[in-house]
Amino acid sequence: MHRTLQRLGRWIADHWILATGVFVLGYLFLPIAVVVGLSFNRPSSRLSYDFNEFTLDNWKNPCGPGDMCDAVVRSVQIGFVATVVATLLGTLMAFAMVRHRFRGRGATNLLIFLPMATPEVVMGSSLLALFVAGGVPLGFWTVVIAHVMFCVSFVVVTVKARLSGLDTRLEEAAMDLYASEWQTFRRVTLPLAFPGIVAGALLAFSLSFDDFIITNFNSGTTVTFPMYVWGASQRGIPPQVNVVGTAMFLVSLLLVLGTMVRRRRAVAV
Repeated sequence: MHRTLQRLGRWIADHWILATGVFVLGYLFLPIAVVVGLSFNRPSSRLSYDFNEFTLDNWKNPCGPGDMCDAVVRSVQIGFVATVVATLLGTLMAFAMVRHRFRGRGATNLLIFLPMATPEVVMGSSLLALFVAGGVPLGFWTVVIAHVMFCVSFVVVTVKARLSGLDTRLEEAAMDLYASEWQTFRRVTLPLAFPGIVAGALLAFSLSFDDFIITNFNSGTTVTFPMYVWGASQRGIPPQVNVVGTAMFLVSLLLVLGTMVRRRRAVAV
């Protein structure tokens, strides 16, 4: 009995970090598992969220009642436009701050973190006041502008972290082999920085697709998917909402797995 307790204590001492990590991951993925399970559920009523009966009808009719699919498409459109603009601006800003020294560089770093630290209520109301004062009609493009504003900071931080870890000797070696600045950037710098750029773009799209507070202030009559869910919650959320959430999670998972497989193949070659 004493030896058994010793072995158990030794096993816990050797594996407590792994066990803690598994517990934390399980805690994080538990809500996702619930959403996936509810996507196959036929609720007993519109206001009930308990698992009542297994069904595939939600996946056969993912749009559900009302104009939910229109809201999803609108969120995807806003997220795509905001991601492209934020990724371009954020990547250029990250390169400027990592590779160049200029007056006000420290102040620029501080300003980049402000949108990340500012409460969304404050940012949303401030943008609303700006648009109203400027006579800009609220709608699709005001939401895009608002999303770009807070997504740029996350792109800059992500790409900047990637660029800070790059070995500049690789670029110097390319220049020594008579590569021009553009060839060095296209064949050496950009491929090395590309994972960070993709990570920043995926993060920006996720934040844009998921945002509700800032969007609610500046949307006007434009209804995005989070706003549709909020409105539907007043009279009962349709189960197809869980289908959309599950589909978005699967798409993100496939993108991450595809990137990992591609990176391993590149390393193997």
